[in-house]
Amino acid sequence: MLGILFAVLALASAAFGCGVPSYPPLVTRVVGGENARPYSWPWQVSLQYYANGKWSHTCGGTLIATNWVMTAAHCISSTMTYKVLIGKYNLAATEAGSVAVSPSRIIVHRNWNSNNVANGYDIALIKLSQHVTLSDKIQLACLPAAQTILSSNTPCYVTGWGRLQTNGPLPDKLQQGRLLVVNYATCSSASWWGTTVKSTMVCAGGDGVISSCSGDSGGPLNCQRADGTWEVHGIVSFGSSISCNYYHKPSVFTRVSAYNSWIQQVMATN
Repeated sequence: MLGILFAVLALASAAFGCGVPSYPPLVTRVVGGENARPYSWPWQVSLQYYANGKWSHTCGGTLIATNWVMTAAHCISSTMTYKVLIGKYNLAATEAGSVAVSPSRIIVHRNWNSNNVANGYDIALIKLSQHVTLSDKIQLACLPAAQTILSSNTPCYVTGWGRLQTNGPLPDKLQQGRLLVVNYATCSSASWWGTTVKSTMVCAGGDGVISSCSGDSGGPLNCQRADGTWEVHGIVSFGSSISCNYYHKPSVFTRVSAYNSWIQQVMATN
């Protein structure tokens, strides 16, 4: 039976591939956040925690295998109970085809230090307690090749259920925001993030208009290849403590291409 199950999963993965949504995102040159097209980012997940008798969204994440989710290390607490919602668009609605799966293991990068976010290593992998079936609403993300560096001004999209403005409410519907990549030389300059930003990070935004915000943490920075395929190049890590949309303080993401070997090693040995 297990052989049949894995064969079916392999066929599903082959049928859907990665990075090509069944419902293509409506990507525009609009500056600012907007409601995403339903199910157009089918690798986006909502990481939720249980407290006071209810489940609440805390972070985003990315489905990278049928039983693995990638998120930020700072989203994980050893004292919390989590579940992962997959195939969701509206967190306030019951949606056909969505699933909720509990983690079986959560592996935080061993070099992560919660007291020093600027040190980097803000990455964690969640092994799901069961494989999910891929569908038109649940698909895998493509990851970039190791050490890929995005060019300055590459347009990418941050997605999540994070706040639309500092101290604002969390939205029910998945949001997307267009951000332009800021190269490392600029982002690490004194008038930007300075030495807070490391080469294992990606900066995007900083125009004072749109950025990731509280609740987006752990979610993907989606960038489109020339052939139309989407790759997840970043994991939302941190932003300005002054304001989500602060000028010259772009959103900072863990650069996925700096951690390819770690991701592969964790998935192979767990």
